[in-house]
Amino acid sequence: MEISTRTLFIGIDGGGSGCRARLADVDGRILGHGEAGSAAVRLGVEHALAAVDAAARAALRDAGFSPDALARTHAVAGLAGIGRKSVLAELEAHRTAFASVAWFNDAIIACVGAHGDRDGGIVIAGTGSVGLALQGGREIRVGGYGFPISDEGSGADLGLRAIRSALRAHDGRIAATNLTRAVMARFGGDPFEAVAFADNATATDYAKFAPLVMDHAEAGDPVACMAVAHAAAEIESLATRLAARGVRRIALLGGLATRLTAWLSGDMQHLFVPAEGDAIDGALALARRYASEFCTRRRGGAE
Repeated sequence: MEISTRTLFIGIDGGGSGCRARLADVDGRILGHGEAGSAAVRLGVEHALAAVDAAARAALRDAGFSPDALARTHAVAGLAGIGRKSVLAELEAHRTAFASVAWFNDAIIACVGAHGDRDGGIVIAGTGSVGLALQGGREIRVGGYGFPISDEGSGADLGLRAIRSALRAHDGRIAATNLTRAVMARFGGDPFEAVAFADNATATDYAKFAPLVMDHAEAGDPVACMAVAHAAAEIESLATRLAARGVRRIALLGGLATRLTAWLSGDMQHLFVPAEGDAIDGALALARRYASEFCTRRRGGAE
């Protein structure tokens, strides 16, 4: 097997809020896009695999290919939560319809995409948070161990803080504000509805409160301002630690990145650089690299 003009590449970004795929040809032309539901592995490996498959097939349809084109498609998928023990082994044990597939943490593909496959780091402020860099062939990681034990400064963390504050205000332990009243209204003013929510809520569910917190912070709500200032400080701490490890190029990424930037200190705002590409760009770059390695192994009889 050799890479030919018929070969396709697909990059897949599987996060907690959705799974996105982008299909390209050997010349790097983008042919199609696809989307599916959450691919977070915390919901189960089978669930993540189904989302990856659905997004890939959607991209093929968008490009006008039939599903059997998966057999000539080399894929790289970055999934949220892939760092959990045994998850990677489970993923690699499953057969897929792709010609080849390599699995990465979603932060890895984001970092590759942000810096054009050069040394650099990222801080992600989205549903979760993490600081990660690829430096001299080494991976440097700070935080990102999963909500609620980690992911400080993330959308999920903001949501949790907002609900805690709303309950405290409901009890009269702190003064009620527009934010705390808005949060309690989502639970019908009943604190035990919030308890019921927490019984089954995921990080994605908590992160849905983050835009509400940001809106109220930008309007000057004191409780919201305190929560967002804390989130910004946590994001700064991730970037500061990467810089202390010698990382000179750091991009701030994620759904909260743009709105949080205004809450960062002036020095920190100057530390961050614009991302050159997104996570799927990174996945596509890795897909081309790993396809070449895969074909080399096949020619050498290693598979």
